[in-house]
Amino acid sequence: MELWNEIINTLRKNKMRTFLTGFSVAWGIFMLVILLGAGNGLKNGVTQNFEGEANNAIFLWPGTTSKTFDGLQKGRDIRFSDDDVAMINKQMPSVERVSATISIPGVTLSYGKEYGAYSIKGVNENYSSIENIGIVPGMGRFINNMDIRENRKTMIISDKMREVLFKKENPVGKYVNAGKISYLIVGVYTIKEAREANEAIIPFTTAQSVYNFEAKGYSNIVFTVTGLETEQANKEYETLLRNRMGRLHFFAPDDDNALYIWNKLQHYLQTLGIFNAINLFVWIIGIGTLIAGIVGVSNIMLITVKERTKEFGIRKAIGASPVSILKMILLESVLITSVFGLTGMFAGVMLTEAANYIMVQNTPKDADMTIFANPTVDLRIVFSATLLLILAGMLAGYFPARKAVSIKPIEALHYE
Repeated sequence: MELWNEIINTLRKNKMRTFLTGFSVAWGIFMLVILLGAGNGLKNGVTQNFEGEANNAIFLWPGTTSKTFDGLQKGRDIRFSDDDVAMINKQMPSVERVSATISIPGVTLSYGKEYGAYSIKGVNENYSSIENIGIVPGMGRFINNMDIRENRKTMIISDKMREVLFKKENPVGKYVNAGKISYLIVGVYTIKEAREANEAIIPFTTAQSVYNFEAKGYSNIVFTVTGLETEQANKEYETLLRNRMGRLHFFAPDDDNALYIWNKLQHYLQTLGIFNAINLFVWIIGIGTLIAGIVGVSNIMLITVKERTKEFGIRKAIGASPVSILKMILLESVLITSVFGLTGMFAGVMLTEAANYIMVQNTPKDADMTIFANPTVDLRIVFSATLLLILAGMLAGYFPARKAVSIKPIEALHYE
C-alpha cells in the first residue's frame, strides 16, 4: 500500500505529465477502435445486401445481334427456348440448378373491389432456391413440380401484394382474377428486392400456354454454379458460356449485345475485394495511430525517468535497492497505460455501439439496400491492442529506468 500511495502521490504532483502520457495511450486505442469499427461497418453493410441471396447465380437475357456472323445479318433478335436450358444443363460445367422464366408485365390483378397493376412471372420449382424466396409462415407453399406438370393455374403473391389485395385476410385458397383468368393463391412469399415484391409467380408451363410464349421465347434464364471462387475463374466461365450460346444461336461470341450476362458471384467478389482493400487501409491507419501512441508513451516515460534521476540517487543513498526503484517505475507505467488504455477502449466501444444502436433504430425494416451496418469491433482485437500498449509502456519505463538506477548515487545527485 505504501508503494501504491507513493505512486499515486507522484502522479498527482505531475498532473500534466500524467495526462499527456495517458492521453497518448487513450487516443491511440480510441482511434484504432473507431477506424476498425468504420471499416467493419462498410463491409457489413455491403455483405448484408447479399444476405438471403444466391451469390453464385448467373442471369442471362436475350438481346439483339449487333455484328454479322457466318453470313447472317446483324439486328436479329435472340430467343431463348428449352434448347438453351438443355445446353446449360448438359454442356456447362458445375451447374447446380437452372430456371427459365417468363415475365408478363402490366397485368391487373383483382380480388373483390381491390385491384392493382403487377407483373406475372412464370418459373419452375428451382426458382425459389436460386432467388432464395421465402414463404410467409402459415401462408401456403411455393410452386411445385405438380403445378408445372399439370399446367395448374396456381399463383403465389408477395406479402406487399397481399396487403393491397386482401388487406388482413389470409389469401391462401382464394382466387384472384388476371383479366379473364382466375388463379388459385397457394402461397405468399417474401423477398428482399422491392421490384420483385410486385411480381406474382405462376407455374412456368402455365405461363407458356396461357400467354403464348412458345413463339416469343423465354424472358431470361438463371442458374447457379459451384467452384468459381476467383474473378479469373468467373471471367473464363463467362467466356465459355458466350461461346456455347453463340454456337447455339449463331452469333459472334464477342457480341455483347446479343447476350446479356449478369454474374452475381463475380460482382460479389469484386465488391468484397474493394472492401478488403478499404479494410487493409483502415488497419494501416489504425496501426499507425497505435504506433504514434506507443512513441508518445515512450518519449514521455524517457523524459520522466531523466527528470527523476536525482531522486533515484537519493533513494539509493538512503538504502533503496535498484529493484525497488525499477518496480516503482514499472508499476507507475502500467497504472497509467492500463487506466487510460481501458478508458480509450471503453470510449471507442461505446461510441461504435451507440452508432450501431442509432442506425438500427433509424433504418426501416423493409429497407432494400444499406452501405453501413453494425460498425462494431471484435473485442479480442481491442484487448490485444490495449495489452500491447501496456507492454510498450512497461518497456518504455524499464530501459531508461534501468540505466538511471545503474548510476552511482553520487553521480545521480549531480545529474542534470
